[in-house]
This record gives sequence, C-alpha cells and structure tokens, in this order.
Amino acid sequence: MKRILDKKQLSADVFRMKIEAPLIAEERKAGQFLIIQVDQNYGERIPLTIANADAEEGFIEIIFQAVGATTQKLSRMNAGDYIENVLGPLGKPTHIEKRDGPVVCVGGGIGVAPMHPIVEAHHKIGNKVITIMGARNKELLIMEDEMRALSDELIICTDDGSYGRKDLVTVPLKELCESENIPSEVFAIGPPIMMKFCSETTRPFAVPTMVSLNTIMVDGTGMCGGCRVSIGNETKFVCVDGPEFDGHLVDFDNMMLRQKAYKQHEAHRCNLDIEAEKLEAKQK
Repeated sequence: MKRILDKKQLSADVFRMKIEAPLIAEERKAGQFLIIQVDQNYGERIPLTIANADAEEGFIEIIFQAVGATTQKLSRMNAGDYIENVLGPLGKPTHIEKRDGPVVCVGGGIGVAPMHPIVEAHHKIGNKVITIMGARNKELLIMEDEMRALSDELIICTDDGSYGRKDLVTVPLKELCESENIPSEVFAIGPPIMMKFCSETTRPFAVPTMVSLNTIMVDGTGMCGGCRVSIGNETKFVCVDGPEFDGHLVDFDNMMLRQKAYKQHEAHRCNLDIEAEKLEAKQK
C-alpha cells in the first residue's frame, strides 16, 4: 500500500497527487509508467505515467483526469489515504541522447504530465528544447511553470485563444519543421488524434517522431495482450515494447478503435458507483 502525501485539484476534473514510493522514485526514468489499483474491493488496474519524482524525498507524482470509474474513485481520495497497489516503474525508458538540432516536445492536455520528465531529461544533458503545449482553454493548461523553466522556448496554444496562440499544436510544429533550424527529433504525447496529426505533420520532413501510447492495460507485463497495437504492420505490446513508438509507424486508427471497446462497460460502472455513493450517504 502507498500513502498519498498531497493532492491538488488543477481544474474541474484534473488532479495532481504526490505518493510515497521511495523505491519507484529511485528507479524511475523518463517515459516510464505505473499500474495502479485503487483498493482491493475495486479490482480494475489502470496505467498512469509518472509526471515527476524525487528520489531523495522518496515520492512520485501523478497527474490524471477523472473520466472513468477508477480515476473518479482515485480523485475522491485525499492526503493520508492509501492506494492498494502501485506497480512500477514499467515500460522502456525514453532514449535520451545529445542532439545537434533542437528537440521539440509537444504535449496536449494531460499529455503535458508524461512529457515533463522527457523535457527534464533532455534539458539535463544540454539539448536545446522547444516545448509546445496545447489545451482547449487557459484553465486546462497544466505544469506551465515547470515546463517553462526547463525549455529554451515555450509555445502555448489554446483552441479558443484564451491564452497563447489560437492554434492547434500542429501549426507551430509545422513552422519549426519548415524553418532553417529543423528539429532533430520530435516527441508528441496527448490524445491519440493529436499524436496522429503531429506524426503526419513531421512525416514530409522526415523528422524522427516518437509518441507515447496510453492503451487499455490489465497487468502491465505483456501477459494479457490487451494493450496490443500495430506498429509498422507488426503487433507490439505497449506495456513491454513501449510505451514509446515511432509515430510514423503507428496504426492510430486501429488503436483508437480498440480504445472504444469498453466505453459502454465504463459508463455502466460509473453509474453503479454513483448509485452506491448515494446509498452510502443516505445510510449515514
């Protein structure tokens, strides 16, 4: 069991949690993730990326959006509560190496959280980092201060123009690809459709583009096969072969179709939890 040290609500349904996990904090590397089981009575296991960690203080941080039954249940927990199981670090770490040209990191929505350790790692070895952050509006932007401190240049885009540029993240990404100082590598993390179009934006320029996939997972060790994806017409498992893959080889359409497989079940479970909470409140 892991104790929650701190919890902050960043927006209407986005939360940041600090969790006591000294061994994970010591071993984790950029790009790796966790499998979390909230309690023993609710058995669903979900993948969440490590947004930050401190080996000296022995904690990790996660940032998540309360959209499904498990993340909603997690969002109702507070500092001092215990999470039943936190397994990690899992997955292959991000390959970080010195680059001649700038490294462009594109984070969309909650995707900014898993992008943070990648930006941090590139900054640490002295790469020039240009970060592009996107959100629907200013209120939904996260980790702006942290990303600004680690980036040589920070470009912010909002769908409604309430902050930064009124553009999709692919617009400044294309501008950078068309510039004289073309990116040496691009990382994109966010909604699947965003990662797909970032990959399509860089394809004509032959800029290496890595994406981090967040698929349905059960065990996180390659046993269940639930996270399988098609990469260059080969079947790969996100939990052990990824979570990062060449964006130009990912079959995003197939992945997005598979992501919808349990939507009805998820909605049903959320409704059951709401009814259970109402009943519990009445009994009190």
